[in-house]
Amino acid sequence: MARLNVNPTRMELKKLKGRLDTAVRGHKLLKDKSDEMIRRFSVMIKRNKALRDEVEKELALTLKDFSVARSVTSPYSAEAAFAMPSVQVKADCAVQSVMGVAVPKISVSTDRRSEELPYAYPEITSEADYSVERAAALIPKLLQLAEVEKSVRMLADEIERNKRRVNALEYVMIPQLRETIKYIKSKLDENERSAVIRLMKVKSKA
Repeated sequence: MARLNVNPTRMELKKLKGRLDTAVRGHKLLKDKSDEMIRRFSVMIKRNKALRDEVEKELALTLKDFSVARSVTSPYSAEAAFAMPSVQVKADCAVQSVMGVAVPKISVSTDRRSEELPYAYPEITSEADYSVERAAALIPKLLQLAEVEKSVRMLADEIERNKRRVNALEYVMIPQLRETIKYIKSKLDENERSAVIRLMKVKSKA
């Protein structure tokens, strides 16, 4: 391991020991942070998978009902019925902190304009009723899925960056500092021995 290019003095030795202590403490903190982030990432991954499976299942049923409704309804009646929203959805976007990472937080609120569906029942089949109800219930879940998936990606990127910092400290900076400290100590010991030898020679000649 290459050492740092510094002057082998006691002042430099003291500075490097302080840097080494800071680097070791920083490495431990980053390692603990990385472990906790990985734990939370695992929890979010499981939640993301469960939510995605649920959304995909509900979406498949919704699209199936839509297809059946359109197949037994005139195109004009279907377009007119499905073009009228029955539920107003409001999404408030904010941020929340997960281990220092600012991830999105989406709060969803729905406002049903009327208890009745926005079309006349004799004009549309029951499959349309089911599909409209399912679509209205699916929108908040879709937004929730978007929030979780974005949070997972952002946390994964931060875990990767934190891992690079940990590796840089563990395999580059800390070994370099230790090697440099060892070098300075050996040079100081060598200089001290040389000074003692010179002093002994001077005394022997006196």
